[in-house]
Amino acid sequence: MSVRRLAEENVQPAEFAFNPAMSAEAEKWIGKYPEGRQQSAVIPLLMLAQEQDGWVTRAAIEHVAAKLDMPKIRVLEVATFYTQFMLQPVGTKAHVQVCGTTPCMLRGAEDLKRVCQNKIAHDPFALNGDGTLSWEEVECQGACVNAPMVMIGKDTYEDLTPERLEEIIDAFEAGNGDTITPGPQIDRAFSAPAGGLTTLTDDGPATPGYGSDASSTIKVAATASSLMPKVKPVEQTVEGGNPTMKLAATASGRAKAPDAEEAASDDAEPALDDANRPAGIDKPDQPDDLKLISGVGPKIEGVLNSLGIYTFAQVAQWNEAERAWVDSYLKFKGRIDRDEWVKQADALSKGPEEYARVFGKEPR
Repeated sequence: MSVRRLAEENVQPAEFAFNPAMSAEAEKWIGKYPEGRQQSAVIPLLMLAQEQDGWVTRAAIEHVAAKLDMPKIRVLEVATFYTQFMLQPVGTKAHVQVCGTTPCMLRGAEDLKRVCQNKIAHDPFALNGDGTLSWEEVECQGACVNAPMVMIGKDTYEDLTPERLEEIIDAFEAGNGDTITPGPQIDRAFSAPAGGLTTLTDDGPATPGYGSDASSTIKVAATASSLMPKVKPVEQTVEGGNPTMKLAATASGRAKAPDAEEAASDDAEPALDDANRPAGIDKPDQPDDLKLISGVGPKIEGVLNSLGIYTFAQVAQWNEAERAWVDSYLKFKGRIDRDEWVKQADALSKGPEEYARVFGKEPR
């Protein structure tokens, strides 16, 4: 690992303090940790300092150390270990991190580096004439399939050509970086194949809006469970005189005894006209994001919406019989109560601050 040191004293500011917004954010992060463990917030606080000033100064390290009651050397060790922390001034409008690891190198990273040398400065970390731009070469940033790519701030810009990177740099220098959409810069949806899918295109629900053509679709592949071979239960007599129990074979070839909840999964799906089905409503103009309830993903949210469930307030009012009906309909095997959907929904209906107060964390 290369040696990382703080910037020269002549560029170090005399003092540092979080501004009001960052100070509130720092307190929020410190509050995430149990009493006596507040020093675990050192990385988030250093990131906040960098977000505020653009880089991590000696004064910021000392301020974080005092705030967390840590020896300065411990905070310095963290700041100098992780390359995500900038230890010297970088461009005030953009610091371009060019990935130079093998996949990006093979796909044109050297050309992207030349763009940075021509438009910003020849050497990494050197500022341009106005001090607004800088660049560096970094190791893998995790978008290998969309190589080559760069990161600016917290966003990645992928599938780049030298010409496109020039446009992006010009936009940031002009103060219009927020007009550039992060992610792939070609007609590609996230990390899907360029040009569209070639496999797993049949028998799946369609997701509109692939690439730039809103009329095209992506077929969603079958779930792993549907691809697994169907294995019949194996009967085995347990030692010690216990009665024979059925062991359901798992995908790994091991076996486990089904519990009462798993046995209940064979029951018929509850009727939609059942008296215990929760009352639905027409879709409101602004339905709640039910995915904020831990345990609810896009698919489950869609099922709930199809039942007329659109708001946190509806879920918060479910009684035991209604919870049992939904649980059975979703084949959740008791998960609604285990995940405390009703309690979560009640807190979310009162706002994210109430959720954080009740559960000690922000809604995801």
